[in-house]
Amino acid sequence: MTDSAAPSSFFGRTSSSGEGRTPLRAFLRTETGSATVLLAGTLAALAWANIGHASYEDFWNTRLSVLVGGRGVSLTLREWVNSGLMTLFFFVVGLEARREFDMGELRERRRVTLPLIAGVSGMLVPIAVFLAINAGRSSAHGWGAAMSTDTAFALGMLALLGSRFPSRLHTFILTIAVVDDLVALGVIAVAYSEHVTLPPLLVALGIFGVILLIRAAGMRSGPVFGVLGAAVWVALLKSGVDPVVVGLALGLLTYAYPAARIDLERASGLFRAFREQPTPELERSVRQGLASAVSPNERLQQLYHPWTSYVIVPLFALANAGIAINGDLLGRAFTSPVTLGILCAYVLGKPLGIIGTTWLTIRLSRGRLAPQVGWGAVAGGGTIAGVGFTVSLLIATLAFQGDRLDEAKIGILSAVVCSFAATWAIALVIGALPPRSRARALVGTAESIIDLAAPVDPDRDHLRGPKEALVTVVEYGDFECPYCGQAEPVVRELLADHGDVRYVWRHLPLPDVHPHAQLAAEAAEAAGQQGAYWEMHDLLMDNQDALEIRDLLRYAEQLNLDMERFRRCLHQRPGAARVAEDVESADLSGVSGTPSFFINGRRHVGAYDIDALTAAVRAAKVRAALTR
Repeated sequence: MTDSAAPSSFFGRTSSSGEGRTPLRAFLRTETGSATVLLAGTLAALAWANIGHASYEDFWNTRLSVLVGGRGVSLTLREWVNSGLMTLFFFVVGLEARREFDMGELRERRRVTLPLIAGVSGMLVPIAVFLAINAGRSSAHGWGAAMSTDTAFALGMLALLGSRFPSRLHTFILTIAVVDDLVALGVIAVAYSEHVTLPPLLVALGIFGVILLIRAAGMRSGPVFGVLGAAVWVALLKSGVDPVVVGLALGLLTYAYPAARIDLERASGLFRAFREQPTPELERSVRQGLASAVSPNERLQQLYHPWTSYVIVPLFALANAGIAINGDLLGRAFTSPVTLGILCAYVLGKPLGIIGTTWLTIRLSRGRLAPQVGWGAVAGGGTIAGVGFTVSLLIATLAFQGDRLDEAKIGILSAVVCSFAATWAIALVIGALPPRSRARALVGTAESIIDLAAPVDPDRDHLRGPKEALVTVVEYGDFECPYCGQAEPVVRELLADHGDVRYVWRHLPLPDVHPHAQLAAEAAEAAGQQGAYWEMHDLLMDNQDALEIRDLLRYAEQLNLDMERFRRCLHQRPGAARVAEDVESADLSGVSGTPSFFINGRRHVGAYDIDALTAAVRAAKVRAALTR
């Protein structure tokens, strides 16, 4: 981003590529937005199957062969979707799980325990419900169709309820869904893969071992991993094991890490060199430098997630959700143990498993393992987890045929509707509670992850607002950063509207893109020695295009500072140590771009317009009031 770039939105950051949109929020926006497309694909499949059932089945049973030298893969179109394209879907799910484990809520390892236990229990209890209803029948073999949550549909439907549930519930559900998917793929590989052939399976394991070795060696070549991944997929397919497990495994192996400031500075230097001498060698160095600054996990998610959400999953629904519905089928289905088993497993078993295990875990751990949301949100998460569509349909197509498959599909679709209705009802009940009880039900009292490495010190930090305020907003900023200039009036409006917020500015000058930022920060510290820090801060932010030494001296005169003392401070640079301390704390907190905000120690992600910051401050105030 050049110095002259005009800020176009409240998502911008200087010296950071896309830092304003975190991968998790981008993931959720894509997932929830695709829910409409997924629903459209489901309705289209139902319409097609009921208007022309024969043409629907004939089309998806068309064989497509890929042969090389007489050998290759021959599958129906439905099998290509279910075993081929869905591998990419699970790859994206694995990427997000790894990102959460490396950088998100689950980077604090003890927080993995509760959703992991809840996820496993949220599968075992529905399976027990299904088996109880199908005991003694051959249909009991289809227990796998009654256990897994659909990430896309669950998060999409949760988004339809808007702000009725806290955003942290999405992370809780996402973790449970990832556990579901991982276990479900293991179930597919073990319980629903017939006639396993050992030699191709050993080949697949050998190739996967090679992938682990080259990953450990630090190789990051996408084409190499792609070719090896495709080879593992073909070998597993030939062995009789459903190959979709390859996608999740490769996603979980893909590193996620924040962009480091040193890598961003190196990329800036490479770009300047290319600007001065645009040679092919420097162009290649620039591309490599930019690629190394962004984790492969984030780059792959940005590349593939829209395709999986808007194309592959809806196409899967189109290929599998088609069923000719009539009175006879409905009458038979709702007396069938298959339909009733799946419906009860999702609508009753899922919430019981998740909510009951969460309660039991909290009691046994004496509160050490607590969800990051309140009990009302946990209940809503338990019911919305009963939306089991994608993986449930996938396993149903492997476990059942003919009439039983149709009955299973009726149960799966009915569970989607009932689970959403139950979640909506819980939202209405919570909404009717008194304000404090509603806040406790949604937010809970568990401690938040603190992202800010250096706590605010009133005796050191520059503060605005009451010292004992419930909410503290920390901004790492650069006086020459255009996005910091854009955020400044928002911060001032926030402080004017909320008397119970204190604001802290910490310096993060970025000299590789803003050559005057360091001197401006030291000038603010020099003014601070004369009790005029905030007055100088405001002048610098209001005049970002005039930060030469003569401009700084002029501002000092406007503030009636002791000019001799001010000049001496600029020359001797006592403020440089203070600025360096702020920069070090920024590095420890994982900050690489400006502006970056922390609210009560937690990193603020997303936009920094007045609506976004106000919502974040209000949420932090509620949590602080409940835990104080």
